[in-house]
Amino acid sequence: MMTYNNGSQSSSVQLCYENINGSCIHFPYSKGHRVMLYLTYGTGIVLAILGNLLVMISILHFRQLHSPANFLIASLACADFLVGATVMPFSMVRSVEGCWYFGNNYCKLHTTFDAGFCLTSLFHLCFISIDRYIAVTDPLTYPTKFTFSVSGLCIALSWAFTMTYSGSVFYTGVSADGLEELVSALTCVGGCQLAVNQNWVLIDFLLFFIPSLIMIILYSKIFLVAKVQARKIENTGSTGDSSDSYKARVSKRERKAAKTLGITVIAFLISWLPYSLDSVIDAFLGFITPAYVYEICYWLGYYNSAVNPLIYAFFYPWFRKAIKLIVTGKILQDGSSTMNLFSEQE
Repeated sequence: MMTYNNGSQSSSVQLCYENINGSCIHFPYSKGHRVMLYLTYGTGIVLAILGNLLVMISILHFRQLHSPANFLIASLACADFLVGATVMPFSMVRSVEGCWYFGNNYCKLHTTFDAGFCLTSLFHLCFISIDRYIAVTDPLTYPTKFTFSVSGLCIALSWAFTMTYSGSVFYTGVSADGLEELVSALTCVGGCQLAVNQNWVLIDFLLFFIPSLIMIILYSKIFLVAKVQARKIENTGSTGDSSDSYKARVSKRERKAAKTLGITVIAFLISWLPYSLDSVIDAFLGFITPAYVYEICYWLGYYNSAVNPLIYAFFYPWFRKAIKLIVTGKILQDGSSTMNLFSEQE
């Protein structure tokens, strides 16, 4: 993931470090713009940290929410929480101040976290789409197919692969092979420029494109199956058979969950597609993307980490109830983990 110094249309040229040779040039925003940007980015950071923290606490604390699918969601929330806690604050300072003040070592670690956590989110969403496909197409035998061990394996694979990949790419420097002149030109004190050549940009794009394609195909099938199921339930709803009634309730619940998580997937794709496309185009056109366009693209992606909890709060009544219990401190009471979060209609 290539990062750039921020710039604005200011005629006054300053340095990131006035008393250090080789300092990057600093083009500061006006005070008003800086305040507005800090408020905008800061809001996203707070939502990403607090929102995903609430998701994790809800799922891990309340036993009623202990399911293989929900543990995947909790792990996804963990990745988004880490984006908000370890990536977005430093990116905010770089974006607003126009300089990197956190040292070269953390520049590499920050970029590793940036790419790794975002890829982890994508892989979680891909596994969640597989989970939802099984749940909707075969709801009665689904509990025996997608077990806690399967969920744990999906979580472990998501974290291990993405973090290993991201760390090895940026710490070995292989991503910058063939770009030595560009790296030399960009290197200065107060910058955080990690160049990615065309080969690795294509690999990154495939790592985004292939899971995204899988999710699109699976959710397309899910909604086709759900439509057929809904029609069958309407046709047999008047029989009054208890077995049919149970199947109808299970199917309805799984379809509702699939719909909510489908919206989560769409939000992710909308958020990260501009950045992914821009990275590929930029690499093959000689890195010509203006700094402000790049800023918009990757902050749109960052904001996805703040969106997911809002989606859950809007579509999941149990999450709203869990938030209320957490905020009011009732989860500290004895037996709170066994509280009922579901209404009869869910």
